[in-house]
Amino acid sequence: MSQDKKIPKGKSTSTDSKPANNKYGSRGTGSKATVKKGQSKAAGKVGQGKGKKTEELPVKVNFKKATVKDSEKLQKVLARAGKGSRREMETIIGQGRVSVDGKTAFLGDRVDGSEQIRIDGHQVKLTAQDDDICRVLMYNKPEGEMCTRKDPEGRATVFDRLPPLESGRWVAVGRLDINTSGMLLFTTDGELANRLMHPSQKVEREYAVRVFGEINEAMLQTLRTGVKLEDGPARFQKITYRGGEGRNHWFHVVLSEGRNREVRRLWESQEVQVSRLIRVRYGDMEMKRQLPLGGWTELGLQEVNYFRKLVQLTPEKQSKVKVDEKAMDNAKSRRIRRSVKKHQQRHQQATRRRRK
Repeated sequence: MSQDKKIPKGKSTSTDSKPANNKYGSRGTGSKATVKKGQSKAAGKVGQGKGKKTEELPVKVNFKKATVKDSEKLQKVLARAGKGSRREMETIIGQGRVSVDGKTAFLGDRVDGSEQIRIDGHQVKLTAQDDDICRVLMYNKPEGEMCTRKDPEGRATVFDRLPPLESGRWVAVGRLDINTSGMLLFTTDGELANRLMHPSQKVEREYAVRVFGEINEAMLQTLRTGVKLEDGPARFQKITYRGGEGRNHWFHVVLSEGRNREVRRLWESQEVQVSRLIRVRYGDMEMKRQLPLGGWTELGLQEVNYFRKLVQLTPEKQSKVKVDEKAMDNAKSRRIRRSVKKHQQRHQQATRRRRK
């Protein structure tokens, strides 16, 4: 008696059923094998050949699906919590340093705020998006300060004098190198910082630059048209001459991106040396003239919402700045200058103690 089981009429074989006992195999002897939804035909055939073992394909399990109602991307939530820009958060998620409810997170994961999120084992304090108040500081960076939180050589940083926060942290909107001074923005909203920095938003930055060397119109036209740098083509959108004497000349230049040392490299491509560089404008917001070097001031609700509207973010309804608070005046400027001077003296004393 044959050991083969007859297949009922009208029913097809599945991928898990045993092949018929036929020396030519089961191909063409029955109806088509079914393939599970979401599984490719190639995957269904793995391991069907003679003597081949079934291979288990690695499957990435997303912790939160994109279909979860009222959820947000993990990197966006971390950026809003003040842990860094969205780009920085994407990097640490990719490095496997972020966990959600005890499981390693992946790029693309979504959360709704009820989870326990940790970075390097440290729990992140989350607040609802509607409960956060976006704050923005304008800082007049002096030369000699580093755009980093801590410098291994003990040099002064732009974060040293910023006001403390109850939760989250200040995120710098871009960077200025150690020899560049002028307008630097800080915010508690990582998403706002990320959008203001991103080249796709084309937010203008204006710099006052003093160059040393012979300048002619052909050079300026080349800088307006475009120069090929190591990291791709670059150009000034606008160049305005502001005077000078001898071989020293002042120009105001406008860019819509913020690559590393881009202004200096553009001028150096024309064999011209930059001897002074000051950022004077970000978007349409100009540096407050009465704000001393090393001083900061918090922007009011109208100014914060200008930047939010500039990068297509919803407007804020509240501000930490009092409505009746006086604008920058001479008295306030003097108080800031005294505070900066005391801070610099303390830093110098601390530096001397470290060197002894």
